Amino acid sequence: MQQPVLFTLALAASSAVIAQDNPRPSQQDQAPGFIEGSHLDLNLRHYYSNQHTQRDTYLSIKKPDGIERTRVRETWVQAGMLKYSSGYTQGLIGLGVDAALFSAVNLERGHGRVANGGDRVLVDSDGDALPTWSRLGIGDVRLRLSNTELKAGRLMTDNPVLRYKDNRALPSSFQGVGLYSNETDWLALQAGSFDRAIPRTGTGSERLTTTFGNRAYSGERISYLGATVKPGPGLEGSLYASRFENMWDQYYLGLIHRAGDKNQLALKTAFNYYHTRDQGQQRLGYIDNDALSLAVTGSHQAHSLTLAWQQVFGNEYFDYVWESTGNYMANSLYSDYNGPNEKSWQLRYDLDFAAYGVPGLSASLWHAKGWDIDGTHYDGDRNGRNRGYNVRGLDGAKHNENGLMLAYVVQSGRLKDAVLRTIVYNHRASGGQIDGSYDEFRLVGNFPFNLF
Repeated sequence: MQQPVLFTLALAASSAVIAQDNPRPSQQDQAPGFIEGSHLDLNLRHYYSNQHTQRDTYLSIKKPDGIERTRVRETWVQAGMLKYSSGYTQGLIGLGVDAALFSAVNLERGHGRVANGGDRVLVDSDGDALPTWSRLGIGDVRLRLSNTELKAGRLMTDNPVLRYKDNRALPSSFQGVGLYSNETDWLALQAGSFDRAIPRTGTGSERLTTTFGNRAYSGERISYLGATVKPGPGLEGSLYASRFENMWDQYYLGLIHRAGDKNQLALKTAFNYYHTRDQGQQRLGYIDNDALSLAVTGSHQAHSLTLAWQQVFGNEYFDYVWESTGNYMANSLYSDYNGPNEKSWQLRYDLDFAAYGVPGLSASLWHAKGWDIDGTHYDGDRNGRNRGYNVRGLDGAKHNENGLMLAYVVQSGRLKDAVLRTIVYNHRASGGQIDGSYDEFRLVGNFPFNLF
């Protein structure tokens, strides 16, 4: 899937939709102007995490005479995300720009407390936390025809194969070109081609690597084309095709069905499937992997109960691009439950306290378990290929986690839409499962302000 072919297909599909009867009014026809439509927003994020390892899991502290093991890591960061978005110029084709400066102040700078290098905060070569760091998180030029946008620059992509990651003080983004078309209520198209990642704890861009594979190997770019269709009430389907050049081709199918009324009983069924095969120079070796999940959620008034099953068919991890969460599988929690040949299930309960007189307060409680992780049959390095996945030592590995999340969204006043979220979880692994054994407490506050 070469880049010119991808965008030719995407633009042709968009033009075909525009040519049809268009039930959605053209946003470009209503463009107020470049300056008139501008706005400046600030999101202040306070991020705190306290993590303790258990069993045979340890973190590391870099010392002059070597590495010292530790069981505690503390992260405490105050971050700010200042984003300017212009309006679109008037006319048939509109022009606009976005620019966002991401900055962070590291409140916990103890050499031993931050532990494990730059996994959660930015550190120097000696492992010392930097007091502050900043970067251009978003910076793009955009064109719009009707309800179809073309953006070039640094973007926060959001789709099943490349979705920005936002589980730290600052989110990631990607550098490239993206196309977004929403010409009708029943069809949305996305296409993109990206060649660099802007990491969560970094000040610049880096090459594209993988999350679970050998990160010594990288691909030139990831390109994708996808569509989401809503053929009727309660039905939704998504289909994406992507190429991570010289690494893999990956295809995604997602189906959602909703029925009923939660005042009585509502049911949501979600099916997700990924099919991944090696591509080009096979820099991660041979890959032959299928991953699927099925989740059923029943909702009655304030209560929701979800039961999910997930399974990986293949002798390597179900994988995605590093610094993304290109994973719509049901059991993507603290762990992704994506080990070779892994089976997993999840039980989750959600409660909306608005029904009990506390609008904005919600709670989620979950338990998940994965087992039968087996990489002993891995042969992706046959015929002299690179060993992309270090999994041969996994034989019957298993793990489980329990989690509780409380969230409150401020309903009115100057802090309206501010979100306070706390998460407590534990994860226990055995047999070399990659995520280890941890207890963790996180407290995250997001305080958004519209400056103009």
